[in-house]
Order: sequence, then structure tokens, then C-alpha cells
Amino acid sequence: MAVSSAPWALVALFLMASSTVMAIPPRKAIDVPFGRNYVPTWAFDHQKQLNGGSELQLILDKYTGTGFQSKGSYLFGHFSMHIKLPAGDTAGVVTAFYLSSTNNEHDEIDFEFLGNRTGQPAILQTNVFTGGKGNREQRIYLWFDPSKAYHTYSILWNLYQIVFFVDNIPIRVFKNAKDLGVRFPFNQPMKLYSSLWNADDWATRGGLEKTNWANAPFIASYRGFHIDGCQASVEAKYCATQGRMWWDQNEFRDLDAEQYRRLKWVRMKWTIYNYCTDRTRFPVMPAECKRDRDV
Repeated sequence: MAVSSAPWALVALFLMASSTVMAIPPRKAIDVPFGRNYVPTWAFDHQKQLNGGSELQLILDKYTGTGFQSKGSYLFGHFSMHIKLPAGDTAGVVTAFYLSSTNNEHDEIDFEFLGNRTGQPAILQTNVFTGGKGNREQRIYLWFDPSKAYHTYSILWNLYQIVFFVDNIPIRVFKNAKDLGVRFPFNQPMKLYSSLWNADDWATRGGLEKTNWANAPFIASYRGFHIDGCQASVEAKYCATQGRMWWDQNEFRDLDAEQYRRLKWVRMKWTIYNYCTDRTRFPVMPAECKRDRDV
């Protein structure tokens, strides 16, 4: 689906109009220092904490990328990060924010930001792995320049749905379709991760566009570091919140009408790839796409 050519002014008008009838957003994230919930995992010398740890920079050069992970593992919750992506010609560069379990048949919930040549919009790819199986990619163009300022990227995950949000606008929903034989992440605790690395073998135009190291270092900046989840040990099989957490309540088992309207806007105006409509890879529409009209 082609990206809309609507000018930014029209986008702003849409968002202003949408705010007149508010959907039920996730509870407001609480910004905390990096060290409250996260630790560095590799290439420590390519990370820089600023403002007393309230801001973190990841630095990618031709020698290495870098990353960090949450201290705890979680089963369900609301997870949010303010991110400012690397600027300029970022072809081949990937910035990721995701949940992942650690065993072979792992579950994973991904935000992946794929860099692009100067003047081309950044691409946001989302994916959901269940039982070690992914192949559920969706890609959108963002309706703003994600390198100019911080924007908020959030995941709401409960027994009923996984919702990806950009600035509280739902861009994707993956419903629990276990009754259709589709596995859903529900019994494997996951840690949160973020990383910045070179992926020019696939990230930009299928690997045709290579990273231009003359533009290095590439810097991704982070704030917020919000985690509101059910913490569990890596051996845990179930996190018995039993409706006690806000994200377990009835109003978060589905989107409301306004949220679906915003999701439709994203699908119609900004989606450039959806596995649900890829008949080359999936001659028969996947069961979860057909039932949930994820097109």
C-alpha cells in the first residue's frame, strides 16, 4: 500500500480532531532513570548516560553497536520508552526495542526501526514471535521525523491482546487467537531489550543500501524507561494477576471505537507491508488476520 502524500499540516489536523473524543489510553507512563529498570549488556563504552541517568545514548560505529536489557523478566504489562532515532543517512542502521524470552521456542514482541537514505522516511517494523515462529512482519512509515525529537513507543500485553502504540496511537493489534490454533505469548517471561546495530545485509531495501560509515557515529537517545509489568522468575509458567492490574481490566481487552479509527488511519495511510495481505508468502490468509480483519 502506498504511503500517503498528505502534508504534515493535514496529519496535525487529523490528530487534533481525534483528540476531541478520547479513546481509553494506557495509564500514563512514569519516567524513571535508566538504572531503575535496566542494565547495559554489551559494548559498555558505546553507551553514555546523561542528566543523572535520566537519558541514555547508544552509539554505533564501524567497530560495534551496543545494547541494554531489563533487570527483571515479565509476564504481561505495559512497557514504554521515549526514543529519538539516529539522524541523517541511516541506511543499514537498526534501532530495536522489544520483549523476548530466552529459550529455543521463544516468544518475542518487536519494535524495529529501519534506517533509510537521507530524505526517505524511516520505517517502523513490528513483529510477533510465538513458540519460536515469527513471519508476522508489518511495516509502516511514521508520520513524523523520529530523529528530530523524542516520541513514545509502547507495548500493552495481556492475556487478550498485544497492542503496539506510537504516541498513544495504536499502530497494530495482535489478538489472542489460541482458539484458532494460533499460539499466543502467555507462559514465558520476557525481558525487555534495546539495541543499536549495523544490519545492512537486510535492513534497507533488502540489503541493497549499505551503511555509509562516513556518517558515523550513529546515536539513538532514550528517556522514560517505564516498566509496569508482572515480574516473574525465568522459570515461572504463569503470572497470576487475576484482574488485579489496570492492564488486566475489561477496557483493555480490546480497543474502543476511537482507537480502531486511529488504527484504520495508520493502516490506510502509512502501512507499506502487512504479512496478512502477502499472498506470495501466505496464499491463504492467516487465520488470525481473517478473523480480526487485520488488513
